[in-house]
Amino acid sequence: MPLAVLDKKHFNQKAQLPFGVNVTHIMQAMDEFLDFVGFLNDQLETREIKPLETMLMPANFSSIVGEFMSSTIPKFCPSIVKNAYHNGHPDLVPAGMFPKNMCQHGIEGIEIKGSRYLSGWQGHNAEKCFLMVFCYESGRPTDEAKGIAPKPFRFLKVCAAQLEESDWQFAGRSETSRRTITATVRPSGYAKMMSNWIYQAP
Repeated sequence: MPLAVLDKKHFNQKAQLPFGVNVTHIMQAMDEFLDFVGFLNDQLETREIKPLETMLMPANFSSIVGEFMSSTIPKFCPSIVKNAYHNGHPDLVPAGMFPKNMCQHGIEGIEIKGSRYLSGWQGHNAEKCFLMVFCYESGRPTDEAKGIAPKPFRFLKVCAAQLEESDWQFAGRSETSRRTITATVRPSGYAKMMSNWIYQAP
């Protein structure tokens, strides 16, 4: 199934990004992910195996999108590296700022998220960070049962901004819920990110 091709004219060259990262680096990393998921799904199809995004739980596939971007952006931007600390925050940190590029928890860097949703992005904590979100659409594991036709992966939107603790709101849960408590980006944070959009699909 052919994937959507990225067009440079749909990127905002005026987007403000920190630590030496620029819009071209983001576009290159997005192109790499399209190559990755396209190649993988082509190989799966030759073995009559379902596309990757329809096999995995949606949250797991979103995690793959985010982790891939965190690993690939430094390939094109040497001034930033993937945080070498296991589950460290943020995902990307300035090269050489921390010993062995390991930061358990800091505010210098870029936190990366992949999301199927165009707003309401969540994190585990309400904290100051530079957040970058890659929004996308793709098939889901439940599509076949619902009679929904297969759809290729495509990026819908990428936006980023420096958020403060006040730009987050903790999401509540009932006394019987086992759901992990999360924080959601408030409208104030959403407005900051949309004013600094990086990519918008046509």
